Amino acid sequence: MASPARADGTGPAPGIVPAHVIHHFVEDGVISTAAPLDADQIQPASLDLRLGEHAYRVRASFLPGRQNTVADRIDDLALHRIDLTDGAVLETGCVYIVPLLEALHLPPGIAATANPKSSTGRLDVFTRVIADHAQAFDTIDEGYQGPLYAEISPRTFSILVRTGSRLSQVRFRSGEVQRDDGLITALHQAEPLITEGTVDIDNGLALTVDLQGTASDQPVGFRAKPHSGLIDVDRKAVLEVLDFWEPIWQRGALVLDPDQFYILASKEAVRIPPTHAAEMVPFNPLVGEFRVHYAGFFDPGFGHHSGGGEGARAVLEVRSHEVPFILEDGQIIGRLIYEPLSEVPEQVYGQGIGSNYQRQGLKLSKHFHPFEG
Repeated sequence: MASPARADGTGPAPGIVPAHVIHHFVEDGVISTAAPLDADQIQPASLDLRLGEHAYRVRASFLPGRQNTVADRIDDLALHRIDLTDGAVLETGCVYIVPLLEALHLPPGIAATANPKSSTGRLDVFTRVIADHAQAFDTIDEGYQGPLYAEISPRTFSILVRTGSRLSQVRFRSGEVQRDDGLITALHQAEPLITEGTVDIDNGLALTVDLQGTASDQPVGFRAKPHSGLIDVDRKAVLEVLDFWEPIWQRGALVLDPDQFYILASKEAVRIPPTHAAEMVPFNPLVGEFRVHYAGFFDPGFGHHSGGGEGARAVLEVRSHEVPFILEDGQIIGRLIYEPLSEVPEQVYGQGIGSNYQRQGLKLSKHFHPFEG
């Protein structure tokens, strides 16, 4: 089976696997598919995952555990089977399990992690990938042989999906990947990783929230409206912003209300060098009662001149927990961890591949018309 190789040919090079190696994985059967890949399905350092032909509404979220397959647990927990071939609505407040069109046959030394796609997170669609015998979501052990499933739970908007819709993505790792502050510091010394502000590297590169905004005629964020219309996840630039979102004009501070969903942006415009990928690390409960960023993958070249960018702000999907919480302008809301690629990539984010969020500021998902203020 194909695997990235060290320069001396002794074995797999540690790092995140880039797109051209993912293509080899498909050719060699490391990744198998029930339908031919879409032309744009392989991203610079990840593979989009597609929904299969049916979904199961289940009583509750679950992990199969070491003794069970996902199919075993579906047999116990399924309430209803839904055909997705002609499209179907997934309702807010419900939990669905969908077999995916992709399966994995990972060789030793190759593991994978999954994350929602950016557009999925910006719709407040909570989704995680589950593998057979898994004891953690979005985590696929090295050597795994078997199918993949998506758990989907729309939180704010009901969504229309169909076979082939892409809500999640998977990233492959070869060996032990360096993920430490020393790497981030060295990268920043070679080329600034943020375009403005103070660099704070401590268990990742700190990002702060922008509640002042970059222009007086533009909002600092958006709050989702409850009881809005249906969103077709496969249609781009067809929805009116004000039908689904309330612009936030108040500057300086924002009270996060429980059960409300917000789209905000970082003050810092970040750069991901083409030789590395990045990920927003899990929320630290010590900095406040809220969750930031459902969709944490940042591709090589994001915000970087190699992909036609000069810094791009991180868009933040924010939810408060059980109590109201005051978020202040400039407050740290997350940290980026950088990881090397196993090989120099042949393509990077924004490099003529239809990337939706290069050079972004505050930006809603691709489903909406641009907001004019």
